[in-house]
Amino acid sequence: MKKITNKLLWIFAVGQFGWSLLSGIVANWMVYYYTGMPDAQNPNTGIFATGITQEPIVFKLTLFGLVLAVGRIFDAITDPLIAGWSDRSDYKGGRRIPFMRTIAVPFAMVTIFLFVLPQTGSVFVNDVMLFVLLMVFYLFMTVFCTPYNALIAELGDTQEHRINVSTYISFTFIVGQSLSFMLPNIAGMLEGAVGQKNSIRFAVALLASIACVAMLIPSFYIKEREYIESRPSRTKPFTSLLRTFQNGQFRRFVYSDVIYFFALTLFQTGLAFYETKLMGIEDRWTFVLTATMTAISVLLYPAVNRLAPVLGKKRLIITGFFAYAAVFLITFVCGQGLIWGFVIAMCAAVPMAILGILPQACVADVAELSRLESGEDRSGMFFAARTFAFKMGQALAMVVFTSVTVSKTPESYRHTALIATITCIIGASLFLLYNEKMILAKIEQLKNGRTP
Repeated sequence: MKKITNKLLWIFAVGQFGWSLLSGIVANWMVYYYTGMPDAQNPNTGIFATGITQEPIVFKLTLFGLVLAVGRIFDAITDPLIAGWSDRSDYKGGRRIPFMRTIAVPFAMVTIFLFVLPQTGSVFVNDVMLFVLLMVFYLFMTVFCTPYNALIAELGDTQEHRINVSTYISFTFIVGQSLSFMLPNIAGMLEGAVGQKNSIRFAVALLASIACVAMLIPSFYIKEREYIESRPSRTKPFTSLLRTFQNGQFRRFVYSDVIYFFALTLFQTGLAFYETKLMGIEDRWTFVLTATMTAISVLLYPAVNRLAPVLGKKRLIITGFFAYAAVFLITFVCGQGLIWGFVIAMCAAVPMAILGILPQACVADVAELSRLESGEDRSGMFFAARTFAFKMGQALAMVVFTSVTVSKTPESYRHTALIATITCIIGASLFLLYNEKMILAKIEQLKNGRTP
């Protein structure tokens, strides 16, 4: 086997930039463009809203909220299926890379279609088309991301490499997310040439094309069989999923992870609304604020990378939870003015750096211990099980956000920030149950041939 280097890990991380850019386009702008009310300062808010049903269907649940929630649930259900397929596969190109290489182009294309096709003259047809396209989007994202995430553990052959690869993919993830916030800026530059609605579609197409290239780079550069000696798992997908959740330490990690992603999804979905409706900022400032947050966060990466082995990932993650709770609370009480946007951006950089890096390393630790104890490599299922769980949190967040904000008033958006604050504190409390020291000690003992 060839030696795994940091250069290889950086090339691998480019793929994370690609899929996070596509994910960011949908997560950050679908609700903004398909719901909401335009105003003089932000005329693009809800620009596609007339094409789909906006009124609550039952209680305060809107069609769009339900579609997004069902999409995340569908996505979560397909995770273990794809993970099991990947773990059990024995393709010439490896267990993971062939999936990534095959799905990159369709994944980018369906992202573009989401902003183009549900625009017929029939609201019913548009509703159905939006639902189908979102299901396909989430399926394609699973087909790429589940094998990709399994490589985090497999390329992270040492504790140092696991922390390094988690650091690199966190960097490329937030760069992809940050670039997705440039969508209104790019659309603004194109608006004079192609019109208001088409400018958004062309901007999505441009960003999706960049994402596609990024996903293909590691898919063709990394020769999986040259770096990873893997054997196909013989465990069936849902049996493997059940065994994964039977792991006590993994369950403790997942409890807090679900709540964290619930809170974070509420915040991310509402970010454009917080800035435009609460702070009175033009949506074109979103990229500047996100870039500021990203830049500060990246500057903190070396500190997180060095502190993790010294202080432990658990302590830093709990710190990140409370830091995010403070950010959400500031959002809840914020007033008018650009200064509030910069305050939130600078404060959010700290938890973004911590929670962007370390949770993946925790999953990789648990997967490595399971491999050493059982002799079976089910890395794909561990990451899929984590994804399965946190997507349930995301689905619930979508329903909560669209239901709480159905009135589209500033107060309703503030309420979502308060809910995120409370749930983030709960997540921090639950993570206290995770025993990182025991996991790392057992890994060390088993690698050295000693009985734990």
